[in-house]
Amino acid sequence: MKVKLLNVLTVCVITLAVLSPALLVFSMVWGKHIELAKAQNLTCEVNNNIKANEVLAPQTGGISSSQFQDSNQISVTNLRTQKLTAIEQYQLATFLEWFFFLTPICMGLGIIVYDRYLVYRNAVFKEQVEMLERLWQQGIEQ
Repeated sequence: MKVKLLNVLTVCVITLAVLSPALLVFSMVWGKHIELAKAQNLTCEVNNNIKANEVLAPQTGGISSSQFQDSNQISVTNLRTQKLTAIEQYQLATFLEWFFFLTPICMGLGIIVYDRYLVYRNAVFKEQVEMLERLWQQGIEQ
């Protein structure tokens, strides 16, 4: 039992050692990707504002201000949803990174703690058996 437990723990530690650099690189690449997505969103927002200003400049009365505000609100809402999905993707990636990083550690610690608990229970059981044997020997002698 202890040999199998030690083998499982060893595999978990080696797996963690092998995957740690990959997780680090993944987090760095994902961070750069998020920065790129933010820059693209800002560029898109600036382009939309420039196009809206160009549309309004030559026309003095063609589009009412309420229609422009409605279209502007729709574009702002679309940008916000794009930003939210980027943020949600980043949060999901961070969660998965920590999950894959901490799972082997937690499993290893759980196995070690459970093994120590079994040793403790075995020691308590042996003490109880010895106490019962002494009581039984005292009962026979009297």
